[in-house]
Amino acid sequence: MNKRQVGNSFEDMACDFLIESGAHIIERNYRAFRGDIDIIAMDGRYLCFIEVKYRKDSKYGAAEAAVNFSKQKQICKLSKLYLYSKKKSEDIPIRYDVIAITSDSGIIGIKWYKNAFLYV
Repeated sequence: MNKRQVGNSFEDMACDFLIESGAHIIERNYRAFRGDIDIIAMDGRYLCFIEVKYRKDSKYGAAEAAVNFSKQKQICKLSKLYLYSKKKSEDIPIRYDVIAITSDSGIIGIKWYKNAFLYV
C-alpha cells in the first residue's frame, strides 16, 4: 500500500465513524489549488470541514497536534472557496474539526475533536 492508499483507508474509517455518530458525508477529498479538505460533512446544522490524522504511536506527537497553524489556515482558505464554489450561504454555521486516529498496541482509537480550531 502506498501512502495515499493508507491515507484513504483511514479516511474511510473516519467516514464510517462519522456516519455512525450521526453525521452526513457531503464530500471527500475536496481539492483546490494546492490543498485538500479530507471530509466535508453535516453534523446537525453545522457544515463541518474535517481533517483526518493518523499516528501509529505518539513518538512524533499526538495526531490532532499535526494540524498546525499552516494547515489550519489552508483548510480555512479552502472552506471559503468551497462555500463560494458550491453557492452555499456564508450564513450557514460552519465548524473545523479533526478526527484523530491512533493505533496503540494494535488497538485502533478514534477521537472526534469538534471545533478543533477557529477560522484563521
